[in-house]
Amino acid sequence: MISKLKQEACKRLLQQNYIGHLGYTYLNQPFVIPITYFYEGDKIICYSGEGHKIDALRKHNAVALEVSEITSVNQWKSVLVHGTYQELRGSNAKAMLHTFSLGVKDVIMRSELRDLNFISEFSAKISNENIPIVFVINIDDITGRIRNN
Repeated sequence: MISKLKQEACKRLLQQNYIGHLGYTYLNQPFVIPITYFYEGDKIICYSGEGHKIDALRKHNAVALEVSEITSVNQWKSVLVHGTYQELRGSNAKAMLHTFSLGVKDVIMRSELRDLNFISEFSAKISNENIPIVFVINIDDITGRIRNN
């Protein structure tokens, strides 16, 4: 049986994962791509290099993020986040990238039981000239479904 996930269960699923599928529109075509993220309360933190995705998000800021945990065809959870893209710049971007790197490191250490020493140095090594595009998805809505039979 498929049923709705409660809000707290949706948020827990987002907190316990770091890879999702970003949905966006470009030239009236839908795109869905995998992306690394960190969930922090009312926003999702991400980063990217320049390219198709960033060009598209700058033109049309409505986005979706889907995150799933799939054990089998009859046992899974899925969360869908709708929100808006907001690009960060300068010291705000660098600070958010630091939050992202520490957050993802923590999720990986808890879920995969492995240490990632290199990731804590990730944001410190980025100079102001070499900073990637850091953005947040400001969350408008979170829904989820579960199948467990």
